[in-house]
Amino acid sequence: MNEREVLSNYVYQIVASLVASGVEQVVVSPGSRSTPLAYAFASTKELTLHRQVDERAAGFYALGLAKATAKPVVLLCTSGTAGANYYPAIVEAKYARVPLIVLTADRPHELREVGAPQTINQVRLYGENVKWSAEFPIPDEAPQTLPYIERHTVRAVTIATTAPFGPVHLNIPFREPLVIDFKTQLQRVSFVKSFTNDLTPSKQTLAEFTSIIEQTKNGIIIVGELPLGTDTKALWNFVRELKWPVMIESLSNLRTEVPEDCQVFAITTYDALMKNERFKRNVRPQTVIRFGAQPISKFLMQFIAQSNPLHYIVIDEDPMFRDSTHSSTHFIHALPGEWLSEIEISHVETELAYIEFWKTADLLAADAIAKYGQTANDEGAYVQLMLESLHEGTDIFVSSSMPIRDIDTFLPVLNNDIQVFANRGTNGIDGVTSTALGFSNGRANRKTYLLIGDLAFLHDANAFVASRYQDCDLTVIVLNNDGGGIFSYLPQAKVEAHYEELFGTPTALAFEQVATMYDMEYVKVTSKEQFLATITSEKQQSLKLIEVFTNREENVKEHRALWTRINEVIEQWLDML
Repeated sequence: MNEREVLSNYVYQIVASLVASGVEQVVVSPGSRSTPLAYAFASTKELTLHRQVDERAAGFYALGLAKATAKPVVLLCTSGTAGANYYPAIVEAKYARVPLIVLTADRPHELREVGAPQTINQVRLYGENVKWSAEFPIPDEAPQTLPYIERHTVRAVTIATTAPFGPVHLNIPFREPLVIDFKTQLQRVSFVKSFTNDLTPSKQTLAEFTSIIEQTKNGIIIVGELPLGTDTKALWNFVRELKWPVMIESLSNLRTEVPEDCQVFAITTYDALMKNERFKRNVRPQTVIRFGAQPISKFLMQFIAQSNPLHYIVIDEDPMFRDSTHSSTHFIHALPGEWLSEIEISHVETELAYIEFWKTADLLAADAIAKYGQTANDEGAYVQLMLESLHEGTDIFVSSSMPIRDIDTFLPVLNNDIQVFANRGTNGIDGVTSTALGFSNGRANRKTYLLIGDLAFLHDANAFVASRYQDCDLTVIVLNNDGGGIFSYLPQAKVEAHYEELFGTPTALAFEQVATMYDMEYVKVTSKEQFLATITSEKQQSLKLIEVFTNREENVKEHRALWTRINEVIEQWLDML
């Protein structure tokens, strides 16, 4: 075989192995050294190709695709610092448990560490931030090469999609010439299938778990962001069985699918309730069961730690289970699933008064929150108005900092299939727009809105380059308070010296010209009436930017006034008991 045939067979073997392993989406950042694989991906009809020239944005775009589909997505870039620009998205993928298959093309070994251009040390580039990494051999005619790269490719996908999901890295060196033969067919894949085990507890574990439940008089369930692809029916059956109050975080996507017979157990205002000391003293749980990631609410987690429950059971798909409070007493290595429906509880000791106490307080706080927008004109009021106005079957991608906290505060119990997603693996504000664009392309049958602050939007303004290469459909709502709004709620805000230059960081920027640059529909909003009119109107273009101008000081004032009102209502109620 000539060099081109060897190279063609090599890259098509990789592609065939990826396809056979269930990969459907590939995000490519064009470059020279990755040419052979880029050609192979582009010429394979079984794959959908996405392009983004900025590798940093491309990494988050792929992250969004994988979050939307709960399937592995391939990232491909050239050699040098291109791969380093994937790093923030890979770190997020690790901690958010999202399956990415990262392919970095590399120079051959003889060009490394000798001053060759566009060459860095790419072996194990991402360190412990990937689940597994490997370097492939240079393409050659050795009979062992194709079987080796086939099985390592399959292994990479299997590891990425085995609980807990996460990113993997394959470094692939190529010598010139880099052009392949497009007539080459996908190589035969001899590896048939990987069989992995379901993560379910043993009979002994279930017996002890059941015993704890049966002995509990006052228990609560916490549901945070769940693993990708979780079937929530079993969780609701579990709630029905226990009849315990369940703290439902917005990112769990259980709030908008609460069955009617479970609404009495659903608690959504826990963050506000946890600001009242008297209430907390009355609801200290004997047992806490937590599914999914730790919730957004710092106050809820502080309450758990302070309560020091007799049993705090964390159910997680990773042996490195998440518990920043260091107060858990039991860990169950499992994914939420049918095993929950199979638990046979002979009796439940939960006191009815405990459930009623939680629910009464929740309804009082929810009523105060529902009335918030009648007088307030801050970001919370805009978020509340958005949630009231969106149609069924809508996705909201939310930035970290205040946007996700406002969603968690103002999203009530609904039954309208509005779902909420965010990058909460590391809680960063970088790459949010790119993730939302990838996410929207992964769920093209649903409308996607991005709720984001001005600094997070500025971080990733070049995300829209992706729209020059493939169709993108997204409505972006930028809450522009000219700076870092979340710091206004922190102790730093009470120290006047250097606050604005270090934390407030105003830029005095507006984003109409960004919209113009990318042919986006643009609407400037300064009132709730304007906002309601534009969010309920049909888009004129596939990309729409709604810029809502708000005031940081007003936001803090209104939010604290809400917390005060809820606290007063709870105090009055407690006084009457």
